[in-house]
Amino acid sequence: MNKVFKNFEADTGKILNIVINSLYSEREIFLRELLSNASDAIQKRRYLGQMNPAVLNAGEDRIRLRVNTKKKILEIEDTGIGLSETELEETLGTLAKSGTESFLKELENAKEDKDAARSLIGKFGVGFYSAFMVAEKVEVLTKRAGTDGVYLWKSDGQSGYEIEPSSEAVETGTRIRLYLKKDAKEFSEDVRVKTIVKKYSDHISVGIDFIADDGTSEQINKGDALWTRSTKEISEEDYKSFYQSHFMAYDDPFITLHNRSEGTLEFTNLLFVPSRAPFDLYDPERKSKLSLYINRVFITNELDAVLPKWLRFVQGILDTTSLDLNVSRELVQSSPVLSKIKKAIIKRVIGELKKKLKNDTEGYDAFWAQFGRVIKEGLYEDFENRGKVAEICRVFSRKSDANITLQDYLDGFASDQKDIYYLTADTLEQAKKSPHLEGFDARGIDVLLMTDPIDSFWMSQMGQFKDHNFVSVVRDQYDLDGVGQTEDGDSTAEKADESEVLALFKANLGETIEDVKASSTLKQSPVRLVAGTTGLDFNMERILKAQNPDFEGSKKILEVNLSHELIRKLEGTGDAETKGALCRVLLEQAKIADGELPADAKQFSEDIIKIGLSSVS
Repeated sequence: MNKVFKNFEADTGKILNIVINSLYSEREIFLRELLSNASDAIQKRRYLGQMNPAVLNAGEDRIRLRVNTKKKILEIEDTGIGLSETELEETLGTLAKSGTESFLKELENAKEDKDAARSLIGKFGVGFYSAFMVAEKVEVLTKRAGTDGVYLWKSDGQSGYEIEPSSEAVETGTRIRLYLKKDAKEFSEDVRVKTIVKKYSDHISVGIDFIADDGTSEQINKGDALWTRSTKEISEEDYKSFYQSHFMAYDDPFITLHNRSEGTLEFTNLLFVPSRAPFDLYDPERKSKLSLYINRVFITNELDAVLPKWLRFVQGILDTTSLDLNVSRELVQSSPVLSKIKKAIIKRVIGELKKKLKNDTEGYDAFWAQFGRVIKEGLYEDFENRGKVAEICRVFSRKSDANITLQDYLDGFASDQKDIYYLTADTLEQAKKSPHLEGFDARGIDVLLMTDPIDSFWMSQMGQFKDHNFVSVVRDQYDLDGVGQTEDGDSTAEKADESEVLALFKANLGETIEDVKASSTLKQSPVRLVAGTTGLDFNMERILKAQNPDFEGSKKILEVNLSHELIRKLEGTGDAETKGALCRVLLEQAKIADGELPADAKQFSEDIIKIGLSSVS
C-alpha cells in the first residue's frame, strides 16, 4: 500500500470542528480521553486473548507518556490491541452515519449544559478528536495484535488525513504523537502532565509511566483496581476521582456502594448513584454503565443482565470469580450466577437509597427531582421488587404541601380511612386548584397530587400499597361517609331540587355525558366531572390520546353541587334557552378545571354571551 490521502466525511468534519472549537471549556480533558482510549485498548486485548492466546501481551501492559518541552511534543503509547489499516480508516477517519446524526442531535439538546455536552464525547466514542484542541498535527503509529503490518495515520484536523505503511519496528499497540499548538505548550511540561494524570486518570487500572527526557521512568498513577482495595484504604476523594475519571462524570456521586461478597457466590461491586441526571436518561437506547470483570479481567461494559432499566442511571464495576473466564459475552447475560448477583445488588441499592431517605431527606428530595420518574418505572415493570421500590418513592401530599413517603401517608390516615386517595394532573398548580379536592379538604383527608405521566400507569398496575387500595378522586367508586371529620351544617344547607336540576342537565346535555348525579363532596364548585366505573380519568385519556390520535375517551358523569347558588338559580321560572346555555357552560367549565379545552369553542362563546345578555336584561 502507498500513501493515501482522504478527506473527512462532511459530518465527521462538522463534529471535529465542534469538538476542537466549542465543546470543551477545559482543554486538559483531552489527555483523559486519550488515556481512557489507551486503557480500553489494553482491556480489549486482554479479553480477546482469553479466546486467542496469540494476541496476548507476553510482557507487562503499560501506558507510557513522553514529553519534549523544546519541540512541544507529547506522546501517549499503549500496549493495547492496536489498529489495522481498515480500522484506522473506520475509527479515525469516519463515524457511522447513525452515530453522527445522534451525536449532532444530542449536542443540540445539550448546548445549554456544558457538563452534558462534554459527556457526549464518551458516549459517541469521539474522544480521540479532542487531541486537536491542543495539537496542530496528530500522528498515530499502530500495529494490530496478531498481524505484522505497521501503519501511520496523520492529520492536521482540517481537511483530511493520510494513511501509509511504516517500516518502523514497533511493538503491538498504538502510539499517538501530538505536535502541540503554540498556546498549548504547557502540555509538554512534566509537572503539568503529571498533574492532569493525577486529577483525571489516577485510578486507571493500567500503570501509566512518565518517561523523562533523560530516559528515566516513573509510574504516575496508582495503577491498581480501586475496587480490589479495602474500603478502609480508600478516601471519599478517591471514590469521587475514580467515579469522575472512569465514567466521564462531572457531578459528585450521591451514593457510593463498595461491597465484597464471599462464600458460594463471590463478587465485588463498586457502584455509584449519580447526583445529577445524565442528558440521555430517557433515551430508549440508553443502557446501564455497569462493567463486568472476571477476576480483574475486563469482559464487557454493556452488562444488561444485572441492573434493571429503572436503575439505568447507576454506574459501576462488578468483578467476580464465580464465572468462567472463557465464557462468551452473550452467555454471560443469561448466566444463573448473574441472576443471583442481580438480586443481591438490587437489594443493596434499594437499601442504601432507603438509608439516604431516612438520614438526609433534603438531599434525597434533590436526588428525587432528578431521578424520581425513572425509579417509578420500577413500580410497574419490576413485579418482584415493586413493594420495596414503593418504600423509596416520594409523593406530594396535599395536606403537608410537600413530598412525603407512602408510609408517611398511611401514618397520617384520617379516622376510619382505609384507602390511599390520589389525583393526577398535568401540573401541581392545576392539581391544587381542582374541585375534586373540596370534599377531602372539608373532612381533613389527605390526597396525593401526582403530576408525572407515569403515575397513572404505576398506580393502576400496582393497585395497592401494604394492603391499602389506590383510589383516584376523579372516579365515582368511593364513599367518604364516616371517613374523617364530621361536616356540621351540610344537612341544613339550602339545596336545589334534585330531580328538577338533574332532569334539566340531562335534557340539555343529552348523549355528551354518561349520567348526571348529585354530588356528596363538592363544596365551593358547582359541578365536576368524574369517570364511570369502567372509564378513565382525563389525565390517563390525554396520555393515551397522545400515543394514539384515534383514541376516544369514555363519557363522563357530571356531579352537581345542589347547594351552590348558581345551581339553585336553575330552579323555577326562567328562560329555557339561557338555562340550557348555563348547563352547557358548566359542563365545559368542569372540563377546563380538569385541563381540557371546550369541545366546541364557538358554542361555548355563544353560550357565555347568551348568559351575559340574560343577566343584564
